[in-house]
Amino acid sequence: MKLALKVTPGARKNEILGWEDDYPQVGRVLKVKIAAPPVEGKANKEIVHFLAKALGIPKAAVEVVHGTSGRIKLVEIPDDTDLGQIQG
Repeated sequence: MKLALKVTPGARKNEILGWEDDYPQVGRVLKVKIAAPPVEGKANKEIVHFLAKALGIPKAAVEVVHGTSGRIKLVEIPDDTDLGQIQG
């Protein structure tokens, strides 16, 4: 399944802020703060690592498929991933 994220890089710590409905052009997004800076793909790598850990899935099962250089990203995760554990 595809999951839309609104990412804020360079934060003090990694955290999931919750869902934001009706975001322009993509609909519902999961707001995430990432401590890694947005240079040389560091933030994207950290998103994969952090999201995999938060969802309890392997890192290899998370892939940024769109938006590698923007704040709005589309990630692919397994269809059977339980998103119920995400608060917001």
